[in-house]
Amino acid sequence: MSITIAPERPDTPDSMQLIDELEGVLSPLYPDESRHGYSVEKLLKQSVTFFVARQEEAAAGCAGVQFYGTEYAELKRMYVRPDFRGEGIAKKLLNHIADFTRENDIPILRLETGIHQTEAIGLYEKYGFKRVSPFGEYKEDPNSIFFEIALD
Repeated sequence: MSITIAPERPDTPDSMQLIDELEGVLSPLYPDESRHGYSVEKLLKQSVTFFVARQEEAAAGCAGVQFYGTEYAELKRMYVRPDFRGEGIAKKLLNHIADFTRENDIPILRLETGIHQTEAIGLYEKYGFKRVSPFGEYKEDPNSIFFEIALD
């Protein structure tokens, strides 16, 4: 099956549905103060570049990236629908975000994820991300894990 990844505004119907599904997964697992995902409005306001992965025509997953000057970029709103998992879409999204970040001369890609996202944690560690202390505006949180990878 063919997978395509293309930029898409976070306020399109497919993007909003993916973000809503991700919120539905995360909200029962974490208290509000431990949920750092951006709303659609904040994704737009913060100029997050958002991508949707499609298998054939179906929206299968999404990911965004926010640049913090030229110092680093942060992965935002990474999600693959359960029906599309196990097909390498998450890795393709990570590759796409990493390539896009490199193309913009940003040397480091960072992210925050929740402790209950074991599949995501495994993916990030296998990809080469290393655990780090909180960065940017994040604070220590027992429900969060922080990662970064140097982009060569």
